[in-house]
Amino acid sequence: MKRTLLIIHPGALGDVLLAIPAIRRLNLKFPQYEIVLIAAAAVSRLLLECGVISDWLPLEGQACLRLFSRTVSISRELSSCVNRCDLAVAWMEDTEGMLGAFFQEFGVARVQIQSPFSTGLRATHQSDRFLEMLGEPTRDSVSERMVQVPPHLLEQGKDYLDALSIPYDQSLVLVHPGSGSVHKQLEPRRMALLIEGLWEKGMYPLVLEGPADQDAVAHTLHFVSRAPSVLRDLDLSQLAAVFAQVALYIGHDSGVTHLSALLGVPTIALFGPTDYHRWAPQGHHVTILRGSPCICESWATVKMCEGKPCLQVPIEKILIASGLAIRRASSANPRYST
Repeated sequence: MKRTLLIIHPGALGDVLLAIPAIRRLNLKFPQYEIVLIAAAAVSRLLLECGVISDWLPLEGQACLRLFSRTVSISRELSSCVNRCDLAVAWMEDTEGMLGAFFQEFGVARVQIQSPFSTGLRATHQSDRFLEMLGEPTRDSVSERMVQVPPHLLEQGKDYLDALSIPYDQSLVLVHPGSGSVHKQLEPRRMALLIEGLWEKGMYPLVLEGPADQDAVAHTLHFVSRAPSVLRDLDLSQLAAVFAQVALYIGHDSGVTHLSALLGVPTIALFGPTDYHRWAPQGHHVTILRGSPCICESWATVKMCEGKPCLQVPIEKILIASGLAIRRASSANPRYST
């Protein structure tokens, strides 16, 4: 049985996806090890299906509780992993030293624990900060930033759209009105104008509704005259399957936007109060659009800001970028053609 390289990442979807170049670098540097990720179950499951990691354990629940508490017994799953572990990387703070003590107790030879938010890091982009923590060059290749959807998920995506009677002879555009915060989103009226404009330009909009997006989607659909199909209750693997079938994705600063870019989908990322230099997905297939530069001094100021000029991206500008992105992609890949 192979020895393991253990990675702990407590972040949300987008945070974990930003670490993929660093995970890929570890895989290249230590090909003799199994890469085991301890993170949220949904994203871990997807990364296993896409071949980014060898195995995973859920950060939620009982399996990994022993990492953070000495009062519980170690689970069989965690014991099997840590007893084969030669290197542990934890991208988080360990202010009380409990995590470090755990690895010392179980004799892990090499341990690195550091938060990507550490003030000692110099890199600007969050992906580069993960690489910097490993002592690796921050110029990752395009291949390190991209993940291929496996064939079985491709078939699932086709079957899902077939069940909704969504035509394949159209340029499908997946629009995500939500994000992790209402303060990072276009107003529902403007999002509705975008959807109407996509129809008028001959594209076929689909709306994505995640678990926390019900209000954003409902408010947007209230203002549209021609309701698009809404994709609901998709887990990340199903969402990846659908992404493989669309010609374009439009969304805000969110984990879903990072997933779109990671899968190589032509992506338009709408940024407002958050720093796109640090948080935007990267790649030649990604277009970043924003309104006026944000002048808010803190997130508290952002919450009080009325009108959000930083999110006032002209709808026509988004529509023009959408057409350009699809044409550019269709010249390289026929599946994006209208």
